[in-house]
Amino acid sequence: MPEPSPTRPKRRGRLFRFAAALLVLCGVAAYLVVQYVTGGGGARGCEVVSASGDGASYEFTPEQAANAATIAAVGTGRGMPERAVTIALATALQESGLRNIEHGDRDSLGLFQQRPSQGWGSEQQIMDPTYAAGIFYAHLAKVQGYTDLPLTVAAQRVQRSGYPEAYAKHEPDATLLAAALTGHAAATLTCDGRPDAMASATGPDAVRAALVRDFGRDALQETGAEVGGTPVPSPSPSPSVTATAHGRTVTVPVPEGAERDATGRGERERGWQLAQWAVANASSLHIQRVSYAGREWVAGSSDSRWRPAGGQGAAGQPADGTATSAGAVRIVTGQ
Repeated sequence: MPEPSPTRPKRRGRLFRFAAALLVLCGVAAYLVVQYVTGGGGARGCEVVSASGDGASYEFTPEQAANAATIAAVGTGRGMPERAVTIALATALQESGLRNIEHGDRDSLGLFQQRPSQGWGSEQQIMDPTYAAGIFYAHLAKVQGYTDLPLTVAAQRVQRSGYPEAYAKHEPDATLLAAALTGHAAATLTCDGRPDAMASATGPDAVRAALVRDFGRDALQETGAEVGGTPVPSPSPSPSVTATAHGRTVTVPVPEGAERDATGRGERERGWQLAQWAVANASSLHIQRVSYAGREWVAGSSDSRWRPAGGQGAAGQPADGTATSAGAVRIVTGQ
């Protein structure tokens, strides 16, 4: 009778270890997919806190922050009140986890899981966060008395969801985000600002393009915004925007004593909306520093908090010589 081969147990051991390792890798991959799709745990990078000091907070990713900032900017640009922004953010949190996803139930797409077959627009339009937010607000504005309705009722009258009660659970987080991203709650939104290696466009021109995309074609022209480098054409037929001599800086003046806009916001709220919009977009646009009204945020700092602005030179101007004022949002990019 032949003796058992001594290599056979070793082979079985190797196969067992290989199978165990494969199962572990599959488990990790499945976990990451679930976290991405559902907006679950993992490295967050951004946080918004309550301005009332009650300890409420919400942690989220830079991708979610940028999408939330777009939703808020489109809403205020349309003259929608903060309550409308809260409803929109809660809806996007439920429908997509504030991610611009290319899949969903049947032909649902994007931040709000809007369906081309139901008249929300083309696939390309719905996958544009600015368009998606705009069409959501257009439908919300038709809901009579939506500001006085429970959030879940107002959202459901727009979305016609099979799970109408689901929107309510996102109201606390959406309320914090709306307060920060409409400028009502100052210095409450922070991000660690780690640069996104996959960003398609960065630098002052990319910041300006993103501002125009979210706030409207004439947003910068109306305020006389300045972009570091050479003169940049205006997005409208109006005279071109003049540039400063500092190539990595975008300065957006917020006129002091300006009248309140259609949403009742004054200079302070508009300035803080722009400042916290910039922080929310810091990773994708490689923004390193944002300052407004004597406060500044710096990417990569130990706690990423807003703090008193430093490095002031003569007459209260920054030490690098770039002209600014208490009524301007100053955005410095990494390139």
